[in-house]
Amino acid sequence: MKVIANRAKQRILNGELALGMGLRQARTVDIAQIAMSCDFDWLFIDMEHNSMSIDAAAQICQAALAVGITPMIRVPAHEAFHSTRLLDTGAQGIVIPHVSTEEQARAVVDFCRFTPLGRRSIPGSLPQTRFMPLPVPETVSLINAETLVVAMIETIEGRDNVDAIAAVPGIDVLLVGCTDMAAELGVPGQLGHASLRATLDTVFAACARHGKVAGVGGVYDEALMAEYIHMGARLILSGSDLAFLMAGARSRSSVLRSISLKGKLAAQA
Repeated sequence: MKVIANRAKQRILNGELALGMGLRQARTVDIAQIAMSCDFDWLFIDMEHNSMSIDAAAQICQAALAVGITPMIRVPAHEAFHSTRLLDTGAQGIVIPHVSTEEQARAVVDFCRFTPLGRRSIPGSLPQTRFMPLPVPETVSLINAETLVVAMIETIEGRDNVDAIAAVPGIDVLLVGCTDMAAELGVPGQLGHASLRATLDTVFAACARHGKVAGVGGVYDEALMAEYIHMGARLILSGSDLAFLMAGARSRSSVLRSISLKGKLAAQA
């Protein structure tokens, strides 16, 4: 293929779940192989909530492309340069936080998509096409097809405008940021609350009406994750490197702390 396939998008098109690992602590390229070995489909490179540099993110994107796992960037804001610089250096997806209006969604498409869907500036050769010198029409067509544009719905205004947001051509996924949405609804931390379930119903119904993919992030209770998947979520933020590291570390220290030294010390007395 002339363009590196978007693994997460392929999973979704095949009717499967696309599972993402959030990156908050990782700064080295080996995380791409680690995530692939752990059976994830995409990396959620979180530049909204960490101090990672653009260069570090770009290096991880390149490593992810090499092993066939989809690199996606959550940018910190809606300014075009946050997204375009990473798209030009290997990202196969952009996640925009706090999309609350149709106008914001259209602006996102405008700077994330090449013509005819948007007005993203056309660079030279791209890592997503292995730097092959392709004709411009072929490049823009291939890249548009393999790039996921994800709008996060995490405000009440976004929920209320979700049908108009979902109708915007060029938006692929509506990802509910459940932690922020629960806070907006006045039930912070209650990720199984009825009001959040109702919001998910509203978002998922809009996705179904307009042929968009539904996603969830911030929910890591296994029973709730299963419920929301059965409701229709397909793009799943499954947890972060920090959470996985701490869970593994806690498990090991717990095992070792449980080993009693009393009997051995008594025998030595």
